[in-house]
Amino acid sequence: MELDTGEGFRGPQVCKIVGISYRQLDYWARTKLVEPSLRPAQGSGSQRLYSFADLVDLKLIKNLLETGVSLQRVREAISYLHELGHDPSGVTIVSDGHSVYALKSPEEVYDLLLGGQGVFGIAVDPVMKELEGSVSALRARGQAPAAVEGNVEELDLHRAAQGED
Repeated sequence: MELDTGEGFRGPQVCKIVGISYRQLDYWARTKLVEPSLRPAQGSGSQRLYSFADLVDLKLIKNLLETGVSLQRVREAISYLHELGHDPSGVTIVSDGHSVYALKSPEEVYDLLLGGQGVFGIAVDPVMKELEGSVSALRARGQAPAAVEGNVEELDLHRAAQGED
């Protein structure tokens, strides 16, 4: 899927793509869990504009919360992912319901499982692919993402880094 340079996603689109309520999205933005990286709310009537990377964060947050991880641990996990850098490809997020780990290789996942802990994992790459499909479906229905001047589309950068075209 090729997205035009300079696209962003408005709140209602984000909610459909990620599968969360507008109330959740608003709360997470106001509490700075995930702030829209393209355009924050700037007073009454302005619309937040989210990037594809923001969508990935939001979907990971939703998935972690659905498995019973506390919001405090989710905040820590997202913060740690941001410390790793901008491209979370190849990372698997693993949790035992209390602690959250970001593992970068199959060996790290295997080592954690050897300890006999009951854990669940969320691989980031499939989450990104699912979001790409959701964005494509949105476009097919004529609900294209919003244009943003001066922004380079992160999905195109991600695909270029992965050698995809």
